[in-house]
Amino acid sequence: MLKLKQQFDLQRDVVFDILRKEASVCRVKEYSEDVDTRILNTERDGSVLYSWKGATGTTRIGKYDPYTKQNKLLYTFDKQVCVSSCSLNKEETLLAVSLVQNTSAQQRLKPISRCLTLLIEIHPINNTKVLKAVDCRVKVQFLHQETEWKSALESHLLLFTEDGYVDLYHVLLSKQEGYRVVISNPERLSRAVERIIEDFCWVQWDGHTQRLYYLTRKDRFLLRCVQFYQNHSCDTVLELVLELPANAFRAVRFVSLGFDHYHVEKPEQELVRMRVFTNRLERSMCVCYSQLLKDKQELTYTVVLVHKDCSKRFRVYLGNDKPSLNLHQLHPLFIPIGYYILVYLQGYFLHCINTRQHEMLCHSLFLTGQDVNLGMQSQSDALTVMHKEDETSVCLLELARGSIHIAELSPAYLLQILRSDASPGCPSSRTDPLRLAALHCLLVFMGDDLKLELKIIEWLCDNMNIVESFDQIQEFILASLFRMSYEKSLCLDKVLPYSSVYEKKEVPACLEAVPGVSCTTELHIDPDFKGKAERLQGFWSELQWNTEKMKYLNAVPNSRYRTSDIQADWNKLRSESRASSHLNHLEENTKKVLSMVDTWCLEKKLVPLFQEEDHQQRAFIGLTVDKLREHLNRHLPQLGNRKIDSLVVNYVAKLLELIRHMLESAWLKNKLGPHVLCLTKKGGPSEWAVFHFMLRILESTQGLCLPLPPGYHTLFAVFAVRCLPHQTFLQYIDHGFLQLTETFVSRLMTDLDNSETNERLKFSILKKLSEPMEQRIYHMWDHPVSSASISRDYVKTLLEKHTKNKGFGFTVRDKPDFRPEFLPLTYLAKMLSDIESQALNPFEDRENVDARFVEESALMQTLIQLGFEEK
Repeated sequence: MLKLKQQFDLQRDVVFDILRKEASVCRVKEYSEDVDTRILNTERDGSVLYSWKGATGTTRIGKYDPYTKQNKLLYTFDKQVCVSSCSLNKEETLLAVSLVQNTSAQQRLKPISRCLTLLIEIHPINNTKVLKAVDCRVKVQFLHQETEWKSALESHLLLFTEDGYVDLYHVLLSKQEGYRVVISNPERLSRAVERIIEDFCWVQWDGHTQRLYYLTRKDRFLLRCVQFYQNHSCDTVLELVLELPANAFRAVRFVSLGFDHYHVEKPEQELVRMRVFTNRLERSMCVCYSQLLKDKQELTYTVVLVHKDCSKRFRVYLGNDKPSLNLHQLHPLFIPIGYYILVYLQGYFLHCINTRQHEMLCHSLFLTGQDVNLGMQSQSDALTVMHKEDETSVCLLELARGSIHIAELSPAYLLQILRSDASPGCPSSRTDPLRLAALHCLLVFMGDDLKLELKIIEWLCDNMNIVESFDQIQEFILASLFRMSYEKSLCLDKVLPYSSVYEKKEVPACLEAVPGVSCTTELHIDPDFKGKAERLQGFWSELQWNTEKMKYLNAVPNSRYRTSDIQADWNKLRSESRASSHLNHLEENTKKVLSMVDTWCLEKKLVPLFQEEDHQQRAFIGLTVDKLREHLNRHLPQLGNRKIDSLVVNYVAKLLELIRHMLESAWLKNKLGPHVLCLTKKGGPSEWAVFHFMLRILESTQGLCLPLPPGYHTLFAVFAVRCLPHQTFLQYIDHGFLQLTETFVSRLMTDLDNSETNERLKFSILKKLSEPMEQRIYHMWDHPVSSASISRDYVKTLLEKHTKNKGFGFTVRDKPDFRPEFLPLTYLAKMLSDIESQALNPFEDRENVDARFVEESALMQTLIQLGFEEK
């Protein structure tokens, strides 16, 4: 599941160097392997502080620099001591050390106290100042402010005690002799101290962000966060109430404050294990804690999503197949990687929680069984999570082995989940959620990797098995568009579509519940951001805004845009003749989208798309822009019209470009060339594979009611007529899978010869065209039928012109015997009929007319005119 890269190894990077130097100083011919080296702390810049017992019976403290790969001796005690806590200031001029007194009376330091805290000048090694001598454990940690070394004439040290209070020492420094850095007025150091926390039962230090989290309890547990600023001041910026057991912490807990090798935690005292993680890029904050139930073999852990204004409580059944392990003493390891929180218990489960899209369990990976491991030899309980600056990976420390690994989610493992076929005994309820979660992790979390994206498209092309619970291509389109848009603005995560699962009227049962884990969600956790809005800066102001936005979006119905909601408007637009102003408005939207696509595709002409006027798709593109803009204006008006218009146009343009990219990848995969556009040759296996892939894309976009790039239907029809039998091809048209474009039909008429089979196909297609398109197509087909049609149209046009010149109106006579087969005769009869209707009736206003006599007279006159009778 994780891709590990070793960054530090105590034996390789430190011990070998110590042995070489010790041998050189002591003139030892052979290296001694008995070097008791222990990691004490890691500082903000990644440097590792460690101690070892020297060959001369001393204790030394050193520093390993991960950038230069060099070791540096910081300080040497003249005897062996037990270092329980250690910290180095950024300028490497001061070293703070907390020593635990040995039980042996001969080795105790005076005054006799359990813990002695020292502040040592090390640039160069000079004075030592005792800060505290108490009977409880003490942790030390320097603040690392961003200042130039030459101007840094002060340092600030946090001192944590097991009695539950925290002091902040402000240490003023001065330079002597141009290079010596010493403490100014060391006798006044005890006065330059500020107590910033009076009482706590749990505390965590975040060196990367310079934040301090601590728990205090009166009537209930309250989590507070103290932020330290560049000017060395600090503020309580957040308070959050947590629902924890009353006896959650029987002893004070220190988190991320170094490693005490002389204090062993009692497992029975750790009823709750807790960690706090923040992510600057995501503007997110998660509070994670786990509890063990006494009576049942199940594990309960909670993830409080402050940025989502909700809390999620998970329950995992551990089973009773491992009676040798004491389940009541096990806690999972919380590992933050990007916006995922991994909850890991070796040999039991690995839960990769998606904190960005948390609504459904199926978007988070849940793996169980013996095969679940991180690829590290230590138990999960023996691993320590260390923060990493880029926030897309994490450092894991194996303290017993003295190694640090950079851990990332493994794309190869996730691809393996996608490609693995479900075994006959494995139900879809177990495999479908895994595949869906793996697909989203690959597309959204790792989607910037173009090579990885190509592998996913290849999987889509090769995967002919349709997953019943979700559409893979729909997920690919929506997840990819979500990632691209989210990079533009983080506030879109609750507004834009993320998964096709939300488009379903009823979510499949196998996606609603994931076997092995259950979840309950609590909304409105009500974090209290302290101070006025103008005092909150950077991350905290963004987190506060994010939280307030989520409160609103959770309260309003249908805040997430559903692409299928446009279906009714699209059907109405196709069936009605709308006002020209509305169509012009949609066309302006389309022009913006296509112009943006053109700027991206200057050199991408492999697939013939965006090269024709497809009026129907152009109107569909414009309507999509309109509806999405309307949705964002309704829910995110604070972004402004200009920003929203840019986001919407970019979204639809990315949609069209994504489909082009999918087709181009399939094109290259099947090694197609320009010859595939030739209609006279039947398609082979490569053409059939692309045709099938295009059909799946068409079905997926129709299901989501999304537009396609202009030219898609033409290209799809070309592949269809080459790959399908003619009868099947016509059925595809009748069932709406194929849309006949004028570009395709004109090519069909000109490229195919007039053989009997092709004529039947052409006549069948002509019957399915609208009358205006049919008339235009006849002009392109060299055939007697088309010539006759053109002649009829020509005569009709001439007669209409003649009629206008003579003043006769062409009015339709609805008669049952009206036969328009021969237009000249028909039009002549119609013209005579109109003239007859305009002539005066000589028998009008006459009474008692002999009709029989009139009829015989008219007949006689006709015979005389024809020469059959004489006058």
